[in-house]
Amino acid sequence: MKMIVNGKFVDSSDKTVLEIVNPYTGKLYDTVPNASPKDVDLAVTTAHKGYLMWKDVPLVEKVGILKKFLDLVDKNKDDLALTLSCETGKPLSQAYAEIGNIRIGFEGFIEKAKHLYGNVVPFGTEAGQEKTLQLTLREPVGVVACIIPFNFPCDLFDQKVAPALLAGNAVVVKPPHQNPITLIKLVELLLKAGVPKEVVQVITGDGPKTGNSLACHPLVNNITFTGSTAVGIITYLNGAKNLSHTALELGGNDAFIVLEDADIDLAVEEMIWGRMYNNGQVCCASKRFLVQETVKDQFVKKAVERLKKLKVGDPLKKGTDISCLVTEAAAIRVENQIKKVIEQGGKLVLGGNRKGATIYPTLITDIPTSADVATDEEIFGPVVSVIPFKTVADAIKIANSSKFGLSGCVFTKDVTTAFNVVKQLECGGTVINGASFHRSFEMPFGGYKFSGIGTEGVMSTFDAVTKVKTITLKNILKPI
Repeated sequence: MKMIVNGKFVDSSDKTVLEIVNPYTGKLYDTVPNASPKDVDLAVTTAHKGYLMWKDVPLVEKVGILKKFLDLVDKNKDDLALTLSCETGKPLSQAYAEIGNIRIGFEGFIEKAKHLYGNVVPFGTEAGQEKTLQLTLREPVGVVACIIPFNFPCDLFDQKVAPALLAGNAVVVKPPHQNPITLIKLVELLLKAGVPKEVVQVITGDGPKTGNSLACHPLVNNITFTGSTAVGIITYLNGAKNLSHTALELGGNDAFIVLEDADIDLAVEEMIWGRMYNNGQVCCASKRFLVQETVKDQFVKKAVERLKKLKVGDPLKKGTDISCLVTEAAAIRVENQIKKVIEQGGKLVLGGNRKGATIYPTLITDIPTSADVATDEEIFGPVVSVIPFKTVADAIKIANSSKFGLSGCVFTKDVTTAFNVVKQLECGGTVINGASFHRSFEMPFGGYKFSGIGTEGVMSTFDAVTKVKTITLKNILKPI
């Protein structure tokens, strides 16, 4: 499949391609261009021209176009879900859910955009301003580079592209190099719905060649990036060269705290949801399971029983719970991390084995706090790492020992204890009696420390993709 620049399906100027492999079968699924700096420049300059025309299109017209896009998504949902499952390896049921989220996300941003009003500073709010009225309004920033990760490409497409377009910006979409095809199809549907060909571009390629060229481009005014912390820092430094506003949603090593009075059955079910979904490849997945010593054995026993019930297999078959990681290389990395945890003192209770790109559900218990996984080792796969603790204070200390601070959660029947714990957790999102894997479109989602800069969601994204202009009516009040 080709990328889309100025409304045309095009190859890279140097004719290089990336192979897209179905991670479950290991077979070639398709190829896409590996865009060169020259291709990136054409996409960005085209988008800049699009911004100059799109910024003045009335919001009501933009909304009408995006609603047509949502209707097209509904009509093409079977093809989109199948494509997403085949190129990503996520179970087909989860792929359908992600395609279904497109309408939820876009409609949320549409409603917010329609009520994004300015402010008024009345006459005489401060001394010397008795005859002056001040108004504010929001204007688009220009060209927004949307750099999207492999694990939830459509969800992050919604979070980045919808508010950018509604605010009057043009966008250049950089899909993940592992699985870009679904996003190319979504951009094609945007164009069919009526978004001008200059306003939305999609360029494919790897990070060093394509991603860096995009982040460095002087006509890129805003960068919204979701991905690893290491690449996020590089992106931030690239954008800083042009003072491009950069929002980063990065890695996490979320703590899942189970206190001795917790509902263990509930905690186990939330563990399944919060750790096994998308084969464990979730930035805000619960990854460090901190369980009070008095209930640790009970939690481990029930967790193992529940994990054994999961069906591992073909993502396209009905009933599959766990399939494969996005690439075999990703699975090999997780396999090596499992071995490392065991070498550092963890006890393997279940799983630990790999077949191709598939990592089978794994549980490791009695992990000491000295192990890397107890702090900064993020395992991006279906692995439950159980770290026992004695007191609530110990749990909070372990949770906050990580350089990451994306999300966290606590299970307890005591509401006062619950609020005390989440208040002390150093992370951007917290959940009481539920897994940390919780992200609604409405909420401001983002992390502390090395988990990112800024937040994303209906409540906050428009602040990032717009500029505030003040209009002063000086001495407009005159005596009659």
